[in-house]
Parts: sequence; C-alpha cells; structure tokens
Amino acid sequence: MTDTQPSLQLAATAKPPFYRDATFVKWLVQVATLVVTLFAIGFLAREAGDSLRAKSIQTGFGFLDVDPAISLGEGIDTDPATGGRALWVGMVNTIRMAAAGIVLATILGTLIGIGRLSSNWLVAKLASGFIEYMRNIPLLVHIILFFVTIAVVFPDFGENVDPVTGEVTQGPWNGVIHVSNKGFSVPRVHIEDGFYQWLIIVVIGCFAARWISRQRRITRDQTGNETYPLISALGVVAAFGAIGWFIHPIFGFVGDLLFAPIRDLIDATPPNLVQLLLCVVAIIAAGLWIKGFFDARRTPGDSAKLTDDDWFRVIFAGFAAATACVVFLVLWPGLSSWLVNSSRDLFDVLANKFGEGRGNIGDDPPFGVSMPDIEKRGNFANMGPAGLNLTQGFAAVFFGVVLYTAAFVAEIVRGGILAVPKGQTEAALAVGLRRSTMLRRVILPQAFRVSLPPLGNQYLNLTKNTSLAIAVGYTDVVQVGQTIFNQTGRSLEVFIIWMLFYLACSLTISVVVNFFNVRLKIVER
Repeated sequence: MTDTQPSLQLAATAKPPFYRDATFVKWLVQVATLVVTLFAIGFLAREAGDSLRAKSIQTGFGFLDVDPAISLGEGIDTDPATGGRALWVGMVNTIRMAAAGIVLATILGTLIGIGRLSSNWLVAKLASGFIEYMRNIPLLVHIILFFVTIAVVFPDFGENVDPVTGEVTQGPWNGVIHVSNKGFSVPRVHIEDGFYQWLIIVVIGCFAARWISRQRRITRDQTGNETYPLISALGVVAAFGAIGWFIHPIFGFVGDLLFAPIRDLIDATPPNLVQLLLCVVAIIAAGLWIKGFFDARRTPGDSAKLTDDDWFRVIFAGFAAATACVVFLVLWPGLSSWLVNSSRDLFDVLANKFGEGRGNIGDDPPFGVSMPDIEKRGNFANMGPAGLNLTQGFAAVFFGVVLYTAAFVAEIVRGGILAVPKGQTEAALAVGLRRSTMLRRVILPQAFRVSLPPLGNQYLNLTKNTSLAIAVGYTDVVQVGQTIFNQTGRSLEVFIIWMLFYLACSLTISVVVNFFNVRLKIVER
C-alpha cells in the first residue's frame, strides 16, 4: 500500500500528452479553422476571378467614380454625380429609416407589451389582437397594404394647386401640414449658420449639468431628501441652450483659432509621415488596451491570472495592430492619403462653418424652420423640397416595419415583465408605490435586463427588413444598387457593398446593445 500511494500521486500530477491537452487542442482547432477559412476564401476568389475572365466579364470598383446618370426619388442628393455617391444616398436613407424605426418600435412595443398585461379587459384584448394580427401576416403584405392604402384613401394635390399658375391655392391646416396620396409633408427644422457656435455653449452646459447632477445625488444620499438630479441637469442644459441662442456669435473666433491651424497642419504633413503616425497610433492603442486588460485582471498578489480566452484576446489585439501596420504601409498605402484628405476636408468645413456664424448678438439663429411647399413638375403636383417629406414609399415601409417589429417587441417585453419575481411587485405595492412608479422604477428596469438580448435581435431584423423597400420603389441601398448594376453589369461588386453595409449595421447595433447589456448586468459582490 505504501509503494502504491506515490505511484497514484505521480499519475494524478503527471502532465497529459500534448494531443490530449485541452489548451493545446483548443488553440490547434482555432488556428486550423482560421487557416482553412483563409484558404477557402482565397480558393473561391481565385476560381471566381478565373470564371469571370473566361467569360470576358470585367470586375472592379471603378464604377463608383463614374456618373451613373440616374435621378433618385429622395435623399440627401437626388442627382448624384458618381455611383459611390448614389449608393451613399441609399445607405443614408436606409440608416435613417432603421434608426427612427428602432426608436419608435421600442416605444410602441413596450407600451403594447404593458397593455397586454393590463387588468383592463378592453386594453388587454386590443393589445393581443394587434400582436396576433401583425406577426401572423408577412411583412411584405403589410408594406404593400400600407402603400395601397395611402394611394387610395388620401386625396391628390389637384385641389391645392392652381392649374394655370401652379401656385398653391389652399392646403390642410393653412399649409402647415400637407397630406396626399403621394405622402405627407410637415415643417422641417434645419440648422443655420449659428448652430455650431450655439453647440459649444450647449456642450459647456452638459458639463455643468453633470456636475450639478453629481452634487444633487450627493446631497440626496446625505440628507435622504429628493433632490431631482435628472430634472436639475436637464434644466441646466435648457438654460444654457436658451442663453446661447442669443450670445452664440461670440464663439465665431473658434474656426480661425482652432480648426484652421489644424487644417493647415494636415496640409503640411508629408504622406509618408502620416503612414508612420497611423502605424504608431495602432501600436499604442493595442498596447494601451492590452495593459488595461492585464490591469483589470490583476490579483492582490500583483499577478494577472488569464484564461485561454483571455490570451486569445491579447494575441488578437496584437495581431490587429500588426495587420493595421501592414495595411497602411504595404497593402493599401493610399488609405492614409484618403484619411488625410477626409480629415482636411472636415476641419476645413468646420473652420468655414464657424466663420459663417459670426455676427451681432442675436443674428444667425442656430435653427430655422421651413414650411412644407408644393411644386408643379410638368403636369403633376408634388411635394417640394422645403418641408420634411414622408413619401408614399417611405411611409409604407416605415409603418410596416415599425408596427411589425413592435408586435415582437411587445411579446419580448411581456415575457421580461413576467420574468420579474412576483415578490418585487408585492414589495413595491406594500411600500405604497403607484403602479406607474412601480413599472418605471422596479419592474421595467429588471424586465429590460432579461429582454435586451432578444430586443437586439429584433433591431437587427428591422434593419435588414428595410431591404423590402424595393417592392414599393423606396430609394434605399438595395434599390439604388440594383439600378446601378443593371446599368454597369457590376452585380458582384454591388453585392459585396451590400454585404459590407449590412454587416457594418449589424455589428454597430450589436455593439450598442452589448454596451447596455453590460451596464444592466447585476454586479456581483
């Protein structure tokens, strides 16, 4: 028995062979997967290139710099000078619809989800009926139904335009709001020359509001009295904004003092030096991230205990910095020139904008309001560019994706509320909280901790569902891309742009959702 115990101890502490080591196997599988993936991408790219050359099909992204000779229905530029500009207009239209849709679908879905749990029979049944109707009919059917409804139900512009002069003769609500079968037009708020100077004062107000809010919280914790830190902070920002409305021209010197010298410095910087500086920035950023990563995992014994996944993150950060250096110096040296030119143009615009806002106190207000107008193009009346226009296609897609997504958001919110322990509700009622206060301060904060991950999936679905806008002719990135590759034949390149665009949108939404998901996570003590 005595001779057996050392043998058992040696067998228990002996290191397994490398092919059975979990750490080695994990790294081997990951590296092998990466190599196979890169090899497959290279093989497929080479085969695709050979097939295209055999069929005499030209490839390349040169069409992005060529005038597509197309007119777009709506957007920041209805007559784009290049194919790249046209695609950018479509991207902006898609982002605008997705961003506004996510906000509205979240608010509407939350209210409907709460309504389905209401003790009021009518409210609960209406919420249930809305959810069942919207989510059990395909989204494309909803979009087409909204499109047809707008075209049939609402009147045309004929009664509002003089047939001879083309001038507006009358309009609903004295011309403030125009409603027609071509869409809706409301007053549009736009920035004026004084906006940038006014924004400086508002930013200063935000810092002051943060300090006031912190002091209010300290006073509340010390005295136990309600000090309303959020309301106080908003009041400070509003006060700075109101004062800045009148005194903002005093900051007109910022353009010449700050942005113009930066623009001149960029102009005088040699391109090779810019490449080296970008590499140094990438290396320093990776080094700082790795240092912070080690510091966050440092133990009281002054040693960082890292898992295999932690080492993978550290190695990936170093690999990303090395890749950036290779891109800037070898593979794509023109990228640094593009970044320099873009930065120079940005600071040039800022210098000019601040210069335009100079004037007497009270001149050049930060914002202006443009009333909706109607213009006659040929024999047909249409919404003019002055107002904020919700075209027929945009309205159909927007209402379709918002209401459709809101039905799923409502079910997610309802499930999150039901996941909150019943004792939380009973405790809130026991201390005398009103139901609205209980929902806002007790139930919903805990419910969104459960609901946020599936909500992120719905936000991704909403963004990708906007591609159905092509069915009603709305000028989104898919519709513009289809028009361009019909003219140029560069379908593969356009598909690559589509993939990269939607990938960027998905990753951005995921990063934002994960940020709030971490903030809502229960802190372990």
